[in-house]
Amino acid sequence: MAASWQVPTWLQHTQVVLDRTAFASQELYLGLNQVSGNPEIWKDTLSYPAGAAAVSVALLSLQLLSRAPLVQRLYARLSGSEVTKQQRDDVESSGNPAGRPSHITRLGGPVIFAFKTARLLCSVALLALSIASFAKGGIPSGDRSSSDPRWVAFGLIGAYAYASLLAFVSLVSSPSLSRLVSNHAAFLLLIIWSVYFYRDVWPLATFTLQPIDAAEGPLLWAKVAVLTVAAVIVPLFSPRPYVPVDPKEPMPVVNPEQTASIVSMAVYTFLDGIIFKAYRMPHLPWEELPPLADYDYAKNLVARSFPYLDPFKVFKKRHIFFGLMKVFRMEYILLSILLLIRVAATFASPIGIYRLLDYLETGGVNANVRPWVWISWLFLGPVLGAIAIQYYVFNTTRMLVQTEAIITQLVFDHALRIRVKSESSSSPSSSRASTAAHTPDNGSIAEAENESPSGSNGDGSEDDTVRASTASTSSAAVAKKGADTKKAGDKLDAAGGGPSSGNLIGRINNLVTTDLNNLVDGRDFLFIALYAPAQIIVAIIFLYSILGWSAFVGMAAMVLLFPIPGYVASMIQGVQTEKMKKTDARVQDVTETMNVIRMIKLFGWEPKVSDQLAVKREDELKYIRKYKILELINGNVNYVIPVVTMVATFVTYTVFMGKELTASRVFSSMSVFDVLRDQLHTVFALLPSMIQAKVSLDRVTEFLHETELLDEFTEKDAATAELVIPPRTTESDVIGIRQAAFTWSNENDGSMTPGPNRRNFTLRIEDEVIFKRGKVNLIVGPTGSGKTSLLMALLGELHYIPTGPDSFVSLPRAGGVAYAAQESWVQNETIRDNILFGAPYDEERYKKVITQCALKRDLSLFDAGDMTEVGEKGLTLSGGQKARITLARAVYSSAEILLLDDVLAALDVHTSRWIVDNCFKGDLLRGRTVLLVTHNVAMASPIADYVVSLGTDGRIASQGTLSKVLAKDKKLLEELAEEREELKKAENEVDHVEPDDEAAPQKADGKLVVAEEIAEGHISWPALRLYLSSMGGTHSFMFWVSVVGFLVICEFMGVFQTYWLGYWAQQYEDRDQADVKVFYYLAVYISLLTVGIIFYCTSFLVYLFGALRASRIIHKTLLQSVLSSTLRWLDKTPTSRIITRCTQDIQCVDGPLANTLGWVLEMTVSMLMKFLAVISFSPIFTIPGAIVSAVGGWCGQIYMKAQLSVKREMSNARAPVLGHFGAAIAGLTSIRAYGAQDQFRKESYRRIDRYVRAGRTFYNLNRWVSVRIEALGALFAACLAAYLVYGSHARAANTGFSLNMAVGFSGMILWWIRILNEFEVNGNSLERIQQYVTIEQEPKATTDGIPPAYWPASGSLKVEKLSARYTPDGPRVLHEISFDVKAGERVGIVGRTGSGKSSLTLALLRLIFTEGKVYYDGIATDSVNLDALRSNITIIPQVPELLSGTLRQNLDPFSQYDDAVLNDALRAAGLFSLQDETDEGRITLDSPISSGGSNLSVGQRQILALARAIVRQSKLLILDEATSAIDYETDTIIQNSLRKELGKDVTILTIAHRLQTIMDADKILVLDAGHIAEFGSPSELLKNEKGMLRALVDESGDKDALYAMAKAAASST
Repeated sequence: MAASWQVPTWLQHTQVVLDRTAFASQELYLGLNQVSGNPEIWKDTLSYPAGAAAVSVALLSLQLLSRAPLVQRLYARLSGSEVTKQQRDDVESSGNPAGRPSHITRLGGPVIFAFKTARLLCSVALLALSIASFAKGGIPSGDRSSSDPRWVAFGLIGAYAYASLLAFVSLVSSPSLSRLVSNHAAFLLLIIWSVYFYRDVWPLATFTLQPIDAAEGPLLWAKVAVLTVAAVIVPLFSPRPYVPVDPKEPMPVVNPEQTASIVSMAVYTFLDGIIFKAYRMPHLPWEELPPLADYDYAKNLVARSFPYLDPFKVFKKRHIFFGLMKVFRMEYILLSILLLIRVAATFASPIGIYRLLDYLETGGVNANVRPWVWISWLFLGPVLGAIAIQYYVFNTTRMLVQTEAIITQLVFDHALRIRVKSESSSSPSSSRASTAAHTPDNGSIAEAENESPSGSNGDGSEDDTVRASTASTSSAAVAKKGADTKKAGDKLDAAGGGPSSGNLIGRINNLVTTDLNNLVDGRDFLFIALYAPAQIIVAIIFLYSILGWSAFVGMAAMVLLFPIPGYVASMIQGVQTEKMKKTDARVQDVTETMNVIRMIKLFGWEPKVSDQLAVKREDELKYIRKYKILELINGNVNYVIPVVTMVATFVTYTVFMGKELTASRVFSSMSVFDVLRDQLHTVFALLPSMIQAKVSLDRVTEFLHETELLDEFTEKDAATAELVIPPRTTESDVIGIRQAAFTWSNENDGSMTPGPNRRNFTLRIEDEVIFKRGKVNLIVGPTGSGKTSLLMALLGELHYIPTGPDSFVSLPRAGGVAYAAQESWVQNETIRDNILFGAPYDEERYKKVITQCALKRDLSLFDAGDMTEVGEKGLTLSGGQKARITLARAVYSSAEILLLDDVLAALDVHTSRWIVDNCFKGDLLRGRTVLLVTHNVAMASPIADYVVSLGTDGRIASQGTLSKVLAKDKKLLEELAEEREELKKAENEVDHVEPDDEAAPQKADGKLVVAEEIAEGHISWPALRLYLSSMGGTHSFMFWVSVVGFLVICEFMGVFQTYWLGYWAQQYEDRDQADVKVFYYLAVYISLLTVGIIFYCTSFLVYLFGALRASRIIHKTLLQSVLSSTLRWLDKTPTSRIITRCTQDIQCVDGPLANTLGWVLEMTVSMLMKFLAVISFSPIFTIPGAIVSAVGGWCGQIYMKAQLSVKREMSNARAPVLGHFGAAIAGLTSIRAYGAQDQFRKESYRRIDRYVRAGRTFYNLNRWVSVRIEALGALFAACLAAYLVYGSHARAANTGFSLNMAVGFSGMILWWIRILNEFEVNGNSLERIQQYVTIEQEPKATTDGIPPAYWPASGSLKVEKLSARYTPDGPRVLHEISFDVKAGERVGIVGRTGSGKSSLTLALLRLIFTEGKVYYDGIATDSVNLDALRSNITIIPQVPELLSGTLRQNLDPFSQYDDAVLNDALRAAGLFSLQDETDEGRITLDSPISSGGSNLSVGQRQILALARAIVRQSKLLILDEATSAIDYETDTIIQNSLRKELGKDVTILTIAHRLQTIMDADKILVLDAGHIAEFGSPSELLKNEKGMLRALVDESGDKDALYAMAKAAASST
């Protein structure tokens, strides 16, 4: 068997063996032909260079011919390409137009020129040497039997002459010709060098051969040296010339990667500069990263890939996978070659170990190759393998980043063509009428409830209520007729017709986040398709060659055991699914809790909420425990299978085959069994990600081919093409529609009428509607009548169905179109950028827009004014602010036509009035055409020049002047009267602020939100201590001793197992085979294995329970810390940040952090044990081992420092790509209306380029450290092997053991650094949690603070010298106020804005810092625990917060009451008087409430909050009146309930904004700048002519009514 790995016979036959007379005269010298006896020239290896030169000449001639102008022109005509190779060369040569660069610069610069010169000199020297050699000795290859040896000599001289010519031409020709001939020169010289290496260098590595050309003496070695420089050093070390992707746009600064030499690319020295720069700087900024290579620029990637991927450029419908394969075809060919090199290199170590140990066992008998060759294999094999696999990863990560860029841009481009459609609603309740009247603040709520089912809320409302149509229209721009199209439609109707098709924006965002991640995770499919099979085949061949057929027994054992890991994996998947459900449930609860944390604090619910979340957490931890235990079983199974395979093989080999198990066989096969195990792991690990990638690719393909497009992108069949008059060409100046129907989807032919399936809504224009140019046109009508659809039809967003010969739809685009969506759309930019929207900045116009759109006061609230970033989806803005910015964008634009979709709906009455008076009547809109959809007919009537009224059936009810329309539409007239009543009511508010009032309180939003701290560098000790002490619990020391102790025993057992196998093999050397008791050694081995596994499992389980303990404690600590934080802290910390801590960071602590810490421990112990094993046999290696560890650690340190900076920059650069993408997808209709597609594409390119620049650098840093550390490890193993073979004379078994340990140790260094780095990164989550554990807290509950059980028995309230401030050192907002309220009194609190009304309620609940005393039912509130105080006072805020869930859960979140109590409370609160028993959409205890209560009107929310107060039976109720947000009817019901339904001893404090609400109260408290101005009954206060209340009443429009109310209240008491 041993012979199979000796030198191949074909090699021996061509060499001269030792027993010949070497170094004799030329006549006795025997060559190749003498051995083979065949007298043909080509059998002489020295004739190969001449043959290679001939091939080169032929190829070069063809290539030069193809560059001839005539051939180029012919090719251009045939292929349709424009720029020929010659032209390209001319462009490239021309360089800088300002001054033609020198010839040296054009060739790539002085360094490249110097290398080319060196090659020329070497070639000439070789020519001279070969001529000298020929002259001196006559014939180079002493071969008299050859037909004529002189031909060989002439051939060689000719080859050198040709090489010299090529080298010369490469120096003097144009850049592209220079590159071509350089490649030919390199190829030819490499062939010659290979021939000489084979003839004269290889024999030196053997015991049996001699150099063939030794007769030449020193001349030979001079030739070899010069050849090595010319053929090896010059090509490997010469930088590559920069070739721009687009010759017209070369890069000003070239990325070093594009010019790096082959060696520099192999070991990544071109990254040295950036690595050491990052190491020296605290944080490497993005600007310092290497410039982007031009083939990585988004525009170049798009140009390269879209011809294969974009459905509008690929003329057949195909899966995107094949498109990507075409784009990256060359890369995948290269990757396949690299993987095969890696396979070959992987077996260098086993072969090296086998040959070395065999050499030691036999004492070198029959050895042909010297041991140092095999030692060099131990170094060169892993290094070559490392270079191959790292270059593989270098390429795949480049493709990863490029694919991310390509797919993002592809989806973005395609999204700009798709139709945005309203989502269907399958819920019957959604068709009910809204109980909210259309007041300005809730118009959008009522609208949303009723319009979405009708499909006419086609507001293209650019929010989550739209969905993607997965309709029949294919995107491919090729004609597909009838049946084909219908078939696709049928298929997709089944697939995505209903709600399952999800919402459009969510789906598209998913494509570029989740799906894109899945896609790039599955990029390594070659590992399964090529690498694993190749490894397994080579492994089997290797094992068969050294262990015979016993290897197949081992394989059979492995195949039989294969189902076990599969079964365990399926169990893991089941548990994982359940675990995710539990995690989702907890995350949902935590998110909900944090979103309503202020409400929780107001109600004193913290302890109960904390308990509720603890239960959810326990559920989750239970599944995490199951998951981890299954992982342990899986790990053990995967560990045991190769061991069983190995034991089965060895038993068969020794017992059944009766062979001797030598050390060489044991240790070399062990490493191969390890390779097999790794392949098992790889395949099992990669398969799920491959499957996910396939699913994601399918989803992207479906999006590209099956999503419904706008009419302008849809190919029409001949029949409809004849009917269609192209829109916007007829009557070009007219804005309007004639004889046409419009649907939201082209599935609907317009024949369906509005009915139960309202998604098929059709807008019908039976005659025509023409809007007035240069005037304000109102579009009015009931909810769901299609007002938004009319705007969408004009914009071309709807499917156009002509119904007559004169049909047209016209919206002239020449003067520009601006559009303000009903669902306001803002980008994540500054307020100014949102308004300018790419238009040039004109200061005067801009300031006018700010004033007219009532933004002046809002901007004064922000620290940064209009430079404030609005955040994702406009997080920092209120709904009204977003609406006004959207309006401002349209007004600022130069567009002649403005389409405004219900812009007044989100604004309060005063702001709406301001905008109508100042903006719509202002100079900026004068002479421009405005189409205004509105519900506020009363508000907008003064500006209406033309009105179009729509009916509920989607038809025009009437059109003309306002008076003409009102005369026809009685319902509209009634609505108008009711709206005017509400306007009057709103105008009576006491504390509203004029929109242009700049003297806003300087609560600077910008400053209030504290910047998130970013911990730089290493994980801090306090954060680590928090985790480590939580893991250990009360017995930290015992915990860590047992974890580490059991691990040490386990690893020791592992090392000893390896030693024992060697010891077993050694017995065959020391005694007769029959005396070796196989089963004894086997039993000991299996015992060691079992003990090791038991100790490992014990250590794992102890660690697991520690990790779970830490997860539980940290989650609890964090939640309690946040729940008991102060209101001030909550005000300055964004909720999203708190949610991130409680979700993402906690998940990191549960999973990655615990895992990586476990791995760091395990690998540290394992490496120490292996290192100790090495130095126990070779103590001298303590120092080299320490040096290797130190250098490895240093490399790791440099890498980690650089990598953290670049990773941060990469994360920072990725978010804006997704942010811009998400914002653009949300605003598709607006972008198309403004015609801003190109502007958005360019911005997308810019952001993608920024991300790619950071991403490429980040992934390349990994390559830099990996190559160095793998080379270091290989060097350590090779040095040890050299010492063991040449220095120590150890026995084969001990040498094998030491080498096995050394290879294991060196292979782990890299992983150890990687895992440690990962642990550091995950440690950031701990840092962030630690920050939130040490925040300011409210006083903790004490036993002394528990009030008596009867308290409070009444609602009496006594306030003595109460002062309050928001911060301990801030100014007072209340100044020593004192008042007394008896139980059951109704007290109204009034005052202008900033008088301290809200501060008083917060002070009563002790939510801010207070001084003085408050007695509630006789007990001082500062002596009572906060939860007890707050749970006995109920506050109803202006806009109450509700939890998602059912109405029952909102009234009674902790299930303390039965339904009868809850229904009584709802009745008392007045809910049932708002709705009929017969109303199918009425609200019941089981009605779903969406998060925050967004599916209810503000009035309904206040009623529910009132019902919650009734259920809580609080004796003190504080109501913050909701004023204009509530319609007339609801307001009356609430006031009625407050007066009649509450107990006689319930005290009510009402913060009033209108005097009507409180003029019949028992007392009125008038506040002014934090002082009590007046306090007494209304009738008393009105008698004071100089009093504030009297002044407020006299200013009011309802003066007489208010006096009458006060008088009536006084007489009734």
